[in-house]
Amino acid sequence: MTLREALAFLVSREIARRDERRISMSSKLAQFPFVRELDGFDFEAQPSLDRGQIRELSTCRWIAHGDTVLFLGPPGTGKTHLAVSLGREAIRQNYNVQFVTAATLVAMLAKAHNDGSLDKQLTILSRPKLLIIDELGYLPFEANAAHLFFQLVSRRYERGSILITSNRSVGEWGSVFGDPVVATAILDRLLHHSTVITIRGDSYRLREKRRSGLLQKAGTALETNETANQ
Repeated sequence: MTLREALAFLVSREIARRDERRISMSSKLAQFPFVRELDGFDFEAQPSLDRGQIRELSTCRWIAHGDTVLFLGPPGTGKTHLAVSLGREAIRQNYNVQFVTAATLVAMLAKAHNDGSLDKQLTILSRPKLLIIDELGYLPFEANAAHLFFQLVSRRYERGSILITSNRSVGEWGSVFGDPVVATAILDRLLHHSTVITIRGDSYRLREKRRSGLLQKAGTALETNETANQ
């Protein structure tokens, strides 16, 4: 190895090391609940998913355009796995990312509204190029929460991307927000430039329990108890 080649190798290794540190630090700041990658996603178990469409999302072109992505489907179908994977890929491509559950987000906005710092909180939540909101729809919004959520969506509209996971179809979001008018206004902005992906499949967790026989054992135990109580 020549001196020039050795220097080039050392420089490339240092660049790679710094990039790894950047990705690690940015991932911590993003507050992902766990580490997931697209390579670890079981597409065979979710045949309703278009693998090519997911790979296209991993290019992050939609983030560059400020678009929205919605992952809809039953619990346990891999929505959060996909969201985290795309978030980590966005970090690799030098985008700022923030991950938050819908329940935590609503609590943050409500607290800021009550103590007079709502505008500051909305500004903070508008900074990341990608905001991932997980588990929208698991809990209904309280009366004022839908209006606060609308303000956030409006603040980010065509400026920063939002990725949302939900167990509810968009047609059910009126009941989630408790106000069909506000729900329509929110969806109008979210769906304007969006990719909506509905996952139709079984829960990974329930599938694993079936394989291990736990569900069958639980069902047998339940039948035994019912018989004993008769």
